[in-house]
Amino acid sequence: MKTVNSLYIQPLSETVGKEIINIENIDILSLNKESIINLFQSEGVLLFRGFETDIETFSKFTNQFSENFMDYAGGVFNRRTINGDSTVLSVNDFKHEIKLHGEMYYQKNIPLMLWFFCIHPPVQAGETIICDGKSFFAELSQPLKELFSQKKLKYRGFLDKETWKRQYKTDDLNILKQVCKSNDTQLQINQDESINIQYICPAIRPNRSGEYLVFINSLLPAKSMAPSSISFEDDSEIDDEIMIELNEIAEKITAEICWEKGDILMIDNTRIMHGRRAFSDDKRDICLRLCSPSFS
Repeated sequence: MKTVNSLYIQPLSETVGKEIINIENIDILSLNKESIINLFQSEGVLLFRGFETDIETFSKFTNQFSENFMDYAGGVFNRRTINGDSTVLSVNDFKHEIKLHGEMYYQKNIPLMLWFFCIHPPVQAGETIICDGKSFFAELSQPLKELFSQKKLKYRGFLDKETWKRQYKTDDLNILKQVCKSNDTQLQINQDESINIQYICPAIRPNRSGEYLVFINSLLPAKSMAPSSISFEDDSEIDDEIMIELNEIAEKITAEICWEKGDILMIDNTRIMHGRRAFSDDKRDICLRLCSPSFS
């Protein structure tokens, strides 16, 4: 463990991230903001542990570093709002595994930053998993690096009228058209007002400074949960051999976060992929905020 401007810091895992620990019983809102920003820019993911926190403190703390909070319009999962705040969302829609992914990478407009807060940890299992997309790219075989550099991913979906109204938080077709257009999403409206959507994007992209390449996308959970929803841009299949290599890399470099009550997790969604192990109990209560950093 080392100390930087009163921050007590240790590795979050062997592969990625840092953990900031409350040793001297200080208020999380009084932590040195500049030091946190510098550490976040370097590491991409930070865990704050041992601080006295609740939903209100979580909101105040995240407001110090963030702007452009999103309400998850267009997101594929059901998100329950917490305390009537449409920017504080539950992640407990279901209990099965979610493989590593970048948040909302099936559309153009993504949150650049994610915050998670542990209201109550699970009795067992249910760990959040993370990995560095830079490390993931480095682990790819040369043939896969070349393949993903040459071929983009195509996400597709069919939504009945009630589903798209819930997912896009509107019942107005004109607003739906505007949202899809702003997200570079191809929209087909059917006679019964169900829709077909399609979005094409790279699996590999430069980091924000352009210094290195990052493997970050929503391929792994899409292929696991809805195989027909994803292919290469030319409609060719992303076959089992490819997926075996990707899943082996994921398990090799994945770090697990075993939640403790009051934990706050800060994630760079342009570099760090995240997911979740399956769980069975009803105790797990984790919430999420989607936003952009308020610093460069």
